[in-house]
This record gives sequence, structure tokens and C-alpha cells, in this order.
Amino acid sequence: MKRLLLVLLFFIGLGWALSHFVNSYGLAHRGQYDSVIVNFKNNLPTEVLSSQMQAISTTVKHNPDFNSIFSVREHLYTVKGNAQTLQQLQTSSLKKLADYIEPNYLYQALEVPNDPDYSKQWNLRTIGMEQAWEKSKGEGITVAVIDTGVSRVPDLRDTEFVEGYNFVEDSTDTSDDNGHGTHVAGTIAQATNNRYGVAGIAYKAKIMPLKVLSASGGGTVADIAEAIQYAADKGATVINLSLGGGGESKTLRDAIDYAYNKGVTIIAAAGNENKNAASYPARYPKVISVAALDATGNRANYSNYGAGVDISAPGGSDQGKDGKILQETIDPSTQQPVLVGFQGTSMAAPHVAGTAALIQSIQLAQARQGLKATQAEKVTVAAVAPPAEVLGILKASARKIADDSQNYYGAGHLSASEAVNLALKGQISLRDFFRWLRDNGYLNPIFWFDGGAVALLPKLLMVLGSYALAVLLRFYLPLQWTASLNWGLLLGSSGLFFLKGFYIFDLPQWPFRLLGSSVPELGNALNGSALLNPFFASILIPLGLMLLLLGNPSGKNFAVGMSLGIAACLGVTAIFHPALWLMGSGTTAQIFLGLNALLCLGLAALASKGEGRFA
Repeated sequence: MKRLLLVLLFFIGLGWALSHFVNSYGLAHRGQYDSVIVNFKNNLPTEVLSSQMQAISTTVKHNPDFNSIFSVREHLYTVKGNAQTLQQLQTSSLKKLADYIEPNYLYQALEVPNDPDYSKQWNLRTIGMEQAWEKSKGEGITVAVIDTGVSRVPDLRDTEFVEGYNFVEDSTDTSDDNGHGTHVAGTIAQATNNRYGVAGIAYKAKIMPLKVLSASGGGTVADIAEAIQYAADKGATVINLSLGGGGESKTLRDAIDYAYNKGVTIIAAAGNENKNAASYPARYPKVISVAALDATGNRANYSNYGAGVDISAPGGSDQGKDGKILQETIDPSTQQPVLVGFQGTSMAAPHVAGTAALIQSIQLAQARQGLKATQAEKVTVAAVAPPAEVLGILKASARKIADDSQNYYGAGHLSASEAVNLALKGQISLRDFFRWLRDNGYLNPIFWFDGGAVALLPKLLMVLGSYALAVLLRFYLPLQWTASLNWGLLLGSSGLFFLKGFYIFDLPQWPFRLLGSSVPELGNALNGSALLNPFFASILIPLGLMLLLLGNPSGKNFAVGMSLGIAACLGVTAIFHPALWLMGSGTTAQIFLGLNALLCLGLAALASKGEGRFA
């Protein structure tokens, strides 16, 4: 009882603290203002209003001005002043005569680029670029684009470039003869607000073009590894690798380790094979692997998923009008500029690379703030924005997808706006962590009852419920604890549910989903659906097991445990998340699940009573 009381006090205290945090530090209290709104009660006579306005002159000491009477009918008035004015008014006698007194916040138009085709870039709006641009544009950051080269198409002429290299032909000519690399560079830093073409994410960052892929789009691991080392040595702090393939390479791994240890954040495309694992080099631990989303926010049907995926970002698809990622690149057949849509995880990765540049730019500016010019130059991006911290910000700010049993999305959907907000706060503090928990639903009890990473709380209730039913039977029937009974209780109620989150390279994920499922979930384990199959989520399997194992004491003990486990599983599911194939998630499903839970319990009791004490 004492423990329960302590738990309740903890959650009450946590709720109060979170509420206090939201009210004190949330967006609702972070605006700027230079005047205050006074909304007098509508039933006040005109003479009373006049006297109260005169009273304000004596209450507020710094020349109030009611020159913005914008709604006489509603008795809404504004008075010039600051936070001190607001406090004086809220604590004066006016409070009794006013419905409310509040700051007259100043709002600003969010930055919307004047690029004529920006309206077609659904992908940038999806990740909150207009809000992100208010905070950062990538100043001071160099992004290396290791690809087919980059051509200076018109929409990249205002973008700043640093010297790159052509590793295919061993020259300094990094022109693109394929179009892929220029398109990728455009997503990262295409010139913005230039009244031409489209926009780029970190459009004030610098691009380092490194050509490692030929006109056909192919290249060697040796060239890619050399380019990675070159980028790290020449000052790039973000590397984008919109390329990949099969075959592990120690040469490439060593190059990635080298750049990572120098403070370079490396981003790569997860691959377009629709496979349950990221391709190389995205699958290396020190590389941020990016899966692709379509315009609806779902996994693009070509995108790799599962093991190795860290985050997801817009990659486009050919489904629907304007569903691809639009940037200006070159037409390889004519070498002329063309505004064209591409799709692939190659298009998703630069969204993350551009956002990483925004994060680094903020952190660099914060570290240099207040320093003399000579001191500021000594502060490097690698020192203030190490790759692990950039990844932490990207993951913590991502929009969490609760039902992601196959790890389609990694940490969730990329959010550039939330990432820069988190970067502005510096290190991820405990407060930020709780904010992330709150925003992603973890602090909402409903989250634990209705989804979550592995629906932890319902699973625990199912296991505990099955054992509670077994204990209940022991009061009335001769039931003996055995290993077979325990296995039946576990597999019937929850299965080895923690295995559902296992993602291992080159291994299919369905065996883990199967092992991580209880018996009622076996019918939907392979496809990862939330809808239970009525055949599995019923008394039919326990009844079949009971008939099959009737003459075997140990087997029957297992069947009894299975019946109790399934009863607990169905009972918890009926209360918290009823969802059945052909029955939906309403009352019909609840009645079906509840009735079968009672039948399973009755079956276990009947079997135990009929056999007496068994081993």
C-alpha cells in the first residue's frame, strides 16, 4: 500500500511539474509585446469605462496610451506598456471589472520564399522549413555532396561553393553529367528568395562537390572512401551520401570512422530495394541512415526499412500529382538546366543533411557569441556540434510514429522546425527530454494503453492478469506450478513481446514479430497489422490444445496455462484496444473478446477440476 501511495504521489508531482513547465515556459508565454489588451466586461456602462480608463493613468506610471481602441462594442482596449504594465494592471482594481488582461503579442509573417515553384515543394513544408528558416539558414557550415558531381545550374549560382574534386577522372572538374548530384545539392542548399526556381533547406551553407560516381551513376568504394577523407580534411562538417550498395568494406568503414572522429556528421540513403535492412554505407553505426516518405507521410514503397534505419524524411513517389521531390538539376542528355522531380532515399538523405547543417549553424553561432573575432575563429563546428549530439537532436525532435512495428521510420519523421528549436536550447536537458516525452505521448497514460513502441503496459497487464487468474484457480482447484504452466501463461498472454523491437541486419524481421506475439496475435504477426484475427483471438486454439493434450499431464498443464494466458490477453484487449478483423474496434469486438476471455477461463477451470491435482 505504501508503494502504491508513493507511485501515485510521484505521478501527481510529475503532472504538476509538467503543467507548471508548459504554463511557464511553453510557447503560450514566450511571445514579445509592447502593449497590453484590457477586455472590460460587456455590461459596464460607458461612464464607468471612462472612469476606469482615467484610473489606469494613475495606476500605470509610464504614460499609457489608449490610441488603439479597436472594438468599442466589445470593450476591448490596448494600452502601451511592457511586462511591468501588465503586472500593474493585473494586480489593480481593474481586474474585477475586466474579463481578462493580457499581452498584446506581436506576431510576424513566417518566411515564405519568393521562389515561384516553392508551392510545389510539399516536402519542405512537411518538415516545417518556414519555421526553421526563422532560426537558421545554415550559415558557416560546409556540406560535402559525395555524388555524381554538382553543376552550377541557375538556381545554384547564388549558392556558395568551396573547392571540390573529381575522383572519377582525377581532376578539379566536378561538373555533373548525370543530374543526380546536382538535384541532391539543390535540396540541401539551392538558392532561396531569388525569385527563381525552387528553395533549398540550408541555403546559406556552402557546398563541397565531390564527384565519385560516373555518368552512369556507378562508382567504387575506393573513390568514395577517399572523398570522405578529403571532405573531413578540407573542412566539411556534414557529408551527404545519396548512394549505396551491397558488400561490406573495411576501406569505407575506416574512412567513415576517420571523418566521424574529426567531428563530421555523415548521412546516407537507406536504399531503394524495399528490403528489411539498410544498404551500405547507411548501415554503418556511425552513419545516419535515412528512409524515404511519400507525400502522404507513409513509407515510400521502395524504401528500405528495419535494421539500420535511424530516421525518415521526404523521398517522394510517383503516386499522385507532384509527388516527387522537385529541384533544379541538369538534363544529362542536353546538359541544360531542368526543373524536375526525383524520388528515392537519395532524395530523403539531403533533407536530413540540410537540417544537420541548420543545427550545426545554430550551435556554432551560440558558441561564438560574445567572443572577439580572433577567439571566435578558433571555435570549430566539430567542437560544438559532434555527430552524436546532432543525431540526438534529430531523433529527439522527430515526430514519433507510435505504430511502427517494422521500423519503417526509425526515430520518426524528420522535423526541421523542431530540430532547430531544440538546437537553440543547447544541450538536451532533462526539461527537453520531458518535453520530448510529452510531445510524443509517452507522458500520456493513453499512449501506454493504446500503442507505444511495444505497448508495454498492456503486455504487463496481460502477463500479470494470467498469473492472477492462475492464483485465483489455486484457491478453488488443485493447480500446481510447473514449467509447462508458466510457458503456457506467458505465450498465451503476451509472448516474448520484447523481441518485436529487434532489427538485425540481413535477417528477416518476421520471425521476431512471430516470437514476440501472443497466441491471439499470431494471425496478424506476419503483416504487423493491429487487427486481430478472430480465429486466433478466441477459445478455438485453447480448446484444440486441450483436446490434443488431454492425456498428457505436462501437456495439459501447458494447455491450462495457455487458456488462462489467452483469457488475460483477450480481457485486456477488450478493455483497452479492441480491434478485430471484420468486426472493427467497437462494441461488437469488445463483446466478442470479453465472451471468449470468459470461455477460456471456464475451459481452464473445467480442465483443472476434472483432472484433480496434476504435475
